[in-house]
Amino acid sequence: MKKYSKLKIGPVSQKVLLILLAGAALGLTRSPTQYFRIIKNTEKEWGRINRRALHNAIRKLYKAGLIDSKDNKDDSITIFLTQNGKKKALTYKLDEISIPVMKKWDGNWHIVLFDIPEKHKKGRNALSQLLKHMGFYRFQKSVFIHPFECQNEVDFVVEFFSLRPYVRFILAKQIDNELHLKHHFGL
Repeated sequence: MKKYSKLKIGPVSQKVLLILLAGAALGLTRSPTQYFRIIKNTEKEWGRINRRALHNAIRKLYKAGLIDSKDNKDDSITIFLTQNGKKKALTYKLDEISIPVMKKWDGNWHIVLFDIPEKHKKGRNALSQLLKHMGFYRFQKSVFIHPFECQNEVDFVVEFFSLRPYVRFILAKQIDNELHLKHHFGL
């Protein structure tokens, strides 16, 4: 089996992985709005895939160990992501991760702080970059603040880089330089 990180994946294979990941996301969503948004986007992407290219992509992903299949009693086949397939699919979504802006601020500050060892420098740097990309304010070198609910997004990034033991999430009602933060976030 090929090492999945070195596998070149074309656009059709990327779509297959993301569509399968969307199926997994349906089981995790809490909001009906999110559920229908996932379904709508998945249907669009599925319709754009050439059937022959789809067959070739599925065969390639199967050989690479990114997907697996199961025969059902009704003679249909269920295709699902392996753990490596989930990781590969998630890499395509990291650049798109964002924190939804709420209409009204609840007055809570969401603080992410970390102390990540040097041996995990790559993950530490990636976490810092993604937190900045998601709109966090860098309070100190390893302390980031955001005014809106963001624990799911932070957990996703932390789990992706296997940094759970080194990262803490704090919900605070008040910070001594709150006026500066409110100005920064336009609150």
